Amino acid sequence: MSSRRIFAAVAAGALALGLSACSSGGADSGSGSTAPTSLEQIKDAGTIVVGTEGTYRPFSYHEGGAGDLTGYDVEVVTAVADKLGVDVKFEETQWDGIFAGLEAGRFDIIANQVSINDEREEKYTMTEPYTISPGVVIVAKDNTDISSLDDLSGKTTAQSLTSNWHDVATAAGANVEDVEGWAQAVELLQQGRVDATVNDKLTYLDYLKQQPDAGIKVAAELDDVSRNAFALKKGSDDLADAINKALDDLRADGTLAEISEKYFGSDVSQ
Repeated sequence: MSSRRIFAAVAAGALALGLSACSSGGADSGSGSTAPTSLEQIKDAGTIVVGTEGTYRPFSYHEGGAGDLTGYDVEVVTAVADKLGVDVKFEETQWDGIFAGLEAGRFDIIANQVSINDEREEKYTMTEPYTISPGVVIVAKDNTDISSLDDLSGKTTAQSLTSNWHDVATAAGANVEDVEGWAQAVELLQQGRVDATVNDKLTYLDYLKQQPDAGIKVAAELDDVSRNAFALKKGSDDLADAINKALDDLRADGTLAEISEKYFGSDVSQ
């Protein structure tokens, strides 16, 4: 993989406070900029700053909870940065504040399995997808009441507020309990406090690999396919074009397939 230096910056209290304020108050009125980020700016800086959770295994996480930042998204964006000829610096923040951080100019792109949808394409510049995964309905292993998406009607699911799967569960008639991410959703499911959670299959498979006795199962696989990409500030077209070219090159030379095989045992990049 890339020999370039990776800087992992964990968001501290001041950053978390800033993201929280921006999330609740709309556009950021302090430092930072909502202006597009150009390829020339990235080249001049010599570094692309990447917003990511750092707690979303296997995409962006710390091995053992305290090791170096790693994961599928981390390796893919590092390989992209190498193709662009720049270093990569990571800024870690919770999912619910990640788009506010992008808009405030705290990072240049988001690498955190951002699903492409109409609303996001209207508000942000999205790259080509680098992960494609079907959605699944996940329930407790002994659950016999849910075997399809339609069965979520009237049931309670745990979903990240701003995730694509939140919309899917809501449209199915579920009573959605908002959570910060997969870890909290699966915890509530295991505790019997919710009936199900909807997420992408890759997240489920990785979790089951790490926790084979988790007591959960896939009740249904959805027609909805998650196409996940990097998100940039609206209008950052030349930077997005450069990232897309890098992704195309990484597909052609086998790098994306190699990273996919490492984390999932198959090529999930196309």
